[in-house]
Amino acid sequence: MLVELGVPVVDADLLAREVVEMGTPAYKRIQEEFGPDVFQPSGELDRGKLGALIFTDVEKRKLINSITHPEIYSKMKQQVFKHFLNGEQMVVLDLPLLFETGSALPYVYKTIVVNCDADEQLKRLQARGGYTEMQAKDRIESQMPLTLKTSRADFVVENTDSHKYTRQQVEDIVRTLRASKRHIRNRVLLGLGAVAVFAAVCGLIYFIASLILRRLIL
Repeated sequence: MLVELGVPVVDADLLAREVVEMGTPAYKRIQEEFGPDVFQPSGELDRGKLGALIFTDVEKRKLINSITHPEIYSKMKQQVFKHFLNGEQMVVLDLPLLFETGSALPYVYKTIVVNCDADEQLKRLQARGGYTEMQAKDRIESQMPLTLKTSRADFVVENTDSHKYTRQQVEDIVRTLRASKRHIRNRVLLGLGAVAVFAAVCGLIYFIASLILRRLIL
């Protein structure tokens, strides 16, 4: 929906799949830490088996997060910077664990939470992931309750009603954010930072050149 409105989205779930592809550093670490049981005969990671393991074991979940999250955030920063260079006014980070980890919170301007009732949340997760009811509940319970997330968010999209109503809320949020001048401040700060770096480099070159000339003269 956001993409339809011209807003670029960086999807953490898609990046999470990329960072565990065969041969990547995260893939190799998972092999070392979890062994062959969470891999398919083809050698690819079996996300279903891994999920069943980590969502019932807090320590294993912390371990997999420590392996994958640095890689995910690295790719996320690259994509955000690319959109920034392309002149985009804003970028939306689709982060399921935004509040749970807190890692990205210092870098975001506003937070948006999509809310729905508990039964609807369970049904949608089962339909999207093909999970059993118990598997879906394990995944939901491993995250912060939606009620707490909505209390911390700057914007809340109620997604239990019609698609039309949901879209109307999203359009209102996008309109509000586009009216902000935050992107101008960010570009000015980046420009000043670039000037400062350039000046420092020029000063260092001048200093080195002066030392060389003194040695030549002496």
